[in-house]
Amino acid sequence: MSTLTITTIQTNLHWEDKPANLKMLEEKIFGIKEKTEIVVLPEMFNTGFTMQPEKLAETMEGETVAWMKRVAMERKVVLVGSVACAGGATGLATGETVQATRSGQNSFTNRLLWMLPNGQYGYYDKRHLFAFAGEDQHYTAGNKRLIASVKGWKINLQVCYDLRFPVWARQSSFAKASEDKSEYDLLIYVANWPERRSHAWKTLLQARAIENQCYVVGVNRVGNDGNNIYHSGDSMIVDPLGEVLYTKKDEEDIHTITIDKAQLDTVREKLPFLKDGDRFSIS
Repeated sequence: MSTLTITTIQTNLHWEDKPANLKMLEEKIFGIKEKTEIVVLPEMFNTGFTMQPEKLAETMEGETVAWMKRVAMERKVVLVGSVACAGGATGLATGETVQATRSGQNSFTNRLLWMLPNGQYGYYDKRHLFAFAGEDQHYTAGNKRLIASVKGWKINLQVCYDLRFPVWARQSSFAKASEDKSEYDLLIYVANWPERRSHAWKTLLQARAIENQCYVVGVNRVGNDGNNIYHSGDSMIVDPLGEVLYTKKDEEDIHTITIDKAQLDTVREKLPFLKDGDRFSIS
């Protein structure tokens, strides 16, 4: 139970065309040849990074959540990705989640979903809204993190712009030299991160791994969106020492990797840096 197999899907997206995106992604997911346990999709995988939630957002009872439930069940994987969600906090998680999020009623959120094969789910509403693109004018920010668990792994799930804010990702409980009390083992970021700031994306993914002594998975889209903004992908998997285990630029790619908790435990035992961290709380 010490390993976890993850598949990342770096893909172009059909701009604001949900049927086309769901059809395309279903073909990619069912085309994965390796045995895998978690499949990670980009941010707003069904629409692209849209600022039209009034037109395109769905409730938790909508077609995209139903699609995620069906695909996760049929493929027997945990399916991860974010969507524009309408209606505030409906359908609280009953699965393997520690925390859930709250948002205003009748609002829109950029909601990351952690969909289990049995149809149970957890969700995280993006905390840091990208004001530079007007996201804060169309969506409501979340206020709590989601730490999911599977096979003994604790997984912190975040969205795109959250990557720029290290306090939001920081381990909030610290390991003693003799015992592991780390809050989580793996950080997952789903994104629509433009190529023009790809250096920041790559650097910050490695920084989050090093400072939190955890694995980091960042999944980004490729191609031009409906605003003619180019995305180079640069999806990345980073080990707890900051070493890049996988990355891919410009091309669509599906990559499966198995990460090992024994390696993570060894790093934390030999380099017990977390125990010297500053104590803090997030309000």
